[in-house]
Amino acid sequence: MVFDVDGVLTDGRLFLSDQGNESVCFDVKDGLGLVMLRDSGLELAVVSGRKSSVVADRMEELGVKHVYLGCIDKLPVFLSLLERLGLSSAQAAYVGDDLPDLPVMGRVGLAVAVADAVERVTAAAHWQTTALGGRGAVREVCELILSAQGRLETQIARFLLPH
Repeated sequence: MVFDVDGVLTDGRLFLSDQGNESVCFDVKDGLGLVMLRDSGLELAVVSGRKSSVVADRMEELGVKHVYLGCIDKLPVFLSLLERLGLSSAQAAYVGDDLPDLPVMGRVGLAVAVADAVERVTAAAHWQTTALGGRGAVREVCELILSAQGRLETQIARFLLPH
């Protein structure tokens, strides 16, 4: 599972202070979705065109092992990751929202666009979320994958009180 960051894991807005400090907003439900995927044994990666210590810190907190920031051309990074993991592109899924995501989306087995993706990304996607980027779209994708693999109820059961 490979995710873009800005517009997918965040709502795409950047808040910059006069001192140059950056803030972005992550949805905690999206974060739990990533943790459930990770705990189900899936390899998780993020590939972003921007370098951001905030993003790096959040991905470390969530246990995302493959973090690539400052990647203007995402396809070579994606192909290198597949080679390192011994996977084919058909075994990968990618979630994007904007034009830099198209080269990777055209290569994966499952290309997903968030609800507020640009039109060309939506047209290239196999599936589109109903939730907006940074507002539950990633959780929706995580639950789709876990459900398709028959692992969603097991992950949910971890959080239920014993009867």
